Amino acid sequence: MEYDVVIVGGGPAGLSAAIRLKQMAEEAGREIEVCVLEKGSEIGAHILSGAVVDPKALYELLPDWEEMDGHPLTVPVESDNHWVLTKSGKTSFPHIFMPPFMDNDGCYTLSLGNFCRWLASVAEGMGVEIFPGFAAAEVLFHEDGSVKGVATGATGIGKDGEKKPSYEPGMELHAKYTFFAEGVRGHLSKELKRIFELDRDCEPQVYGIGIKELWDIEPEKHEPGCVIHTQGWPLEDANGGGFIYHQADGQVAIGYVVWLGYKNPHIAPFQEMQKWKTHPVIAELLKGGKRVSYGARAINDGGYQSVPKLAFPGGALIGCSAGFLNVPRIKGTHTAMKSGMMAAEAAFAAVAEGRQSDELTGYQAAYDESWVKEELRKVRNTVPLVKKFGDLLGTILSGATMWAEALKIKMPFTLGHKPDHEQLGRKEHFYPPEYPKPDGVLTFDRLSSVFLSNTNHEEDQPPHLVLKDPAIPIEHNLPLYDEPAQRYCPAGVYEVVEEEEGNPKFVINAQNCVHCKTCDIKDPTQNINWVVPEGGGGPNYPNM
Repeated sequence: MEYDVVIVGGGPAGLSAAIRLKQMAEEAGREIEVCVLEKGSEIGAHILSGAVVDPKALYELLPDWEEMDGHPLTVPVESDNHWVLTKSGKTSFPHIFMPPFMDNDGCYTLSLGNFCRWLASVAEGMGVEIFPGFAAAEVLFHEDGSVKGVATGATGIGKDGEKKPSYEPGMELHAKYTFFAEGVRGHLSKELKRIFELDRDCEPQVYGIGIKELWDIEPEKHEPGCVIHTQGWPLEDANGGGFIYHQADGQVAIGYVVWLGYKNPHIAPFQEMQKWKTHPVIAELLKGGKRVSYGARAINDGGYQSVPKLAFPGGALIGCSAGFLNVPRIKGTHTAMKSGMMAAEAAFAAVAEGRQSDELTGYQAAYDESWVKEELRKVRNTVPLVKKFGDLLGTILSGATMWAEALKIKMPFTLGHKPDHEQLGRKEHFYPPEYPKPDGVLTFDRLSSVFLSNTNHEEDQPPHLVLKDPAIPIEHNLPLYDEPAQRYCPAGVYEVVEEEEGNPKFVINAQNCVHCKTCDIKDPTQNINWVVPEGGGGPNYPNM
């Protein structure tokens, strides 16, 4: 199938790019053929975020969005709260001490999945072809090495590699330009970075894992538009924090983010989130409520200094495939959307000039002059300072640098990052944290949580969690780190079981995978490679 532009991923960046391409074609009075591939069963099925959305890019993309039917930005932020937690108490950090650009005034709290569903309806109304349930499994190249497009994975292949009666071959989608909007740690984006050395001149990307639950709470406790962020307890040997967003329909989105640069191999991010809920103020909020959804996803924490080269012959990285999250603001939707729009404008100009498969230097140039880069530049030292000096002193120092930037005093330094997978220490050097036993009311186990994510994979298919060396988990990771995959995975995918004493076995329950990518990021020897399963497999988030 031939297109002008193929977009891999139906998130905010990919859909914004598609809409902008069609807008420009309409303005120029010409046609442009655009398609979006989405590995989830529907648009939004794999989208997970807090989310508090800054509509800055949306106003640029769709200036009249407030008058458009069906948009989900219906709950404006009414109050900003920042809590520093101890085990049994909290201190409210006065919002007045925050730099002005940290304000949530004019932002909205909502389901990002529903936002993407709405954007998809806009894109389809403009003639964009959207194919949900089709996972891009392979990058295609021209003979000169430029990107030609992508191929979707075949379906109906068994674990043994043999074709089943339901077999259907994949299809090739060729394009003048291909945008990769796969989200954090996209498996094709990872390969493109290697092939084109896109991250040669930037710092390593670093990550966090976000665990999220959606709760129906008692009506008298619900405050639409109330936004709360927490730091401090319960984390001791790691950095991160929690969020509580009062959204529409009497629901709160709660979540906990653990930065994946932690050293203690006994840490379990899922358990940290469950423990966080036992804090008195959070437990009281949830008392009498009901958990209705669960999910998890890695996030980019590297920021300004970790953004790779964005364009290469025949294609571009957009959205979280490149990493535009503003960590202290905990927002990346607006920057992802703007990146898609900038790439779209560069690609449309190239197609209009009769070019194809060259490098979209206009996209890189637009980013270098954009508010996206400037926004990330101002907060570039926040993550490194907190990692280096800890929550208290690191927060004070990073706050000072952000205030300096707000006052137009440019900091003369940019701190670096170390890859997350290199940070683990030996198991005997750390104590395991104490985690509460699940009570099934406030705290839960991983398997019952995965059930709420509506995760499903065809069991008889080739594994999508591939070990480069099957011996490493037991022979290397177990003696050194007590095999941390047992704990960092928020879905119970990885287990070490003993069928007989003294004979441990590494088991991969791939059916549980919620596509968070933590294993691909944190495995200490980079032995686990996440690749796409059959299209449509994975979580099916209704409104996360």
